[in-house]
Amino acid sequence: MTAATTLPMDLDQLPAKARQLRRDIIEMVYRARSGHPGGALGMADFMTVLWYRHLRHDPANPRWEDRDRFILSNGHTCPILYAILADRGYFDRELLWTFRRLGSPVQGHPSVRSDLPGIEYSGGSLGNGLSYALGTALAARVTGRNYRVYCSVSDGDCQEGQTWEAAMAAAHHAVDNLTAVVDYNRCQIDGPSDQVMSLGDLPAKWRAFGWHVLDVDGHDYQALDEAFRAAAAHRGAPSVIVARTVIGKGVSYMEGDYRWHHGFPDEERYRQALAELAEAPA
Repeated sequence: MTAATTLPMDLDQLPAKARQLRRDIIEMVYRARSGHPGGALGMADFMTVLWYRHLRHDPANPRWEDRDRFILSNGHTCPILYAILADRGYFDRELLWTFRRLGSPVQGHPSVRSDLPGIEYSGGSLGNGLSYALGTALAARVTGRNYRVYCSVSDGDCQEGQTWEAAMAAAHHAVDNLTAVVDYNRCQIDGPSDQVMSLGDLPAKWRAFGWHVLDVDGHDYQALDEAFRAAAAHRGAPSVIVARTVIGKGVSYMEGDYRWHHGFPDEERYRQALAELAEAPA
């Protein structure tokens, strides 16, 4: 293991860190006048637990061969990933404010072609990321490397057939260095997912496909921390953390409203969002 890997942050420090990241999301989307704030805000808590407590990585050596890999299948939620990478020192924080500008490496979907450090996968069409994550996890087995792969998927990802093909293959091959995290906010761009195309009993579906399932409140730091720990310890099958989240979490007028899947706040709502995130209890 490289000596420069980051030490885990104390659990009680995570809420303040997540608030900071949420403010960065609002700032990016407001300045760009476009983006997908809702999902990014909802994912902030489990992303903070993962990136500040569990993921083995080295900002000074982004291509370290034994680093854990994070695959963002729901690539439109990239503001939370960009905010974390900048905060961890992968690139200059000032780049965040070029989000979605022509020529910026900080685009509306992450791309490995941008050469932005810390980006492992070009996220675009939903449904592809878990297949890529599976291949990456199998590569560790073939090459004898010691790393884990984490893949974030959304409601929309779980409506795609390719996701379930990858799930079936991962269980068949007992790929236990793979953990999927479902951002289960029950919303998507066209409306509540139960109305667009119901996912039914989602944890039961993953169990039926042979996965080790951890069903948790996606905003409970203790529960998330324990889930990531349990996933890493499990042997003989891939793990999935079904994180029940609230779209737009932390900003009152966005919470639970699928219409904030995409869009940007006007100046009044921008200032309201930053004020609410500054005042949120630890």
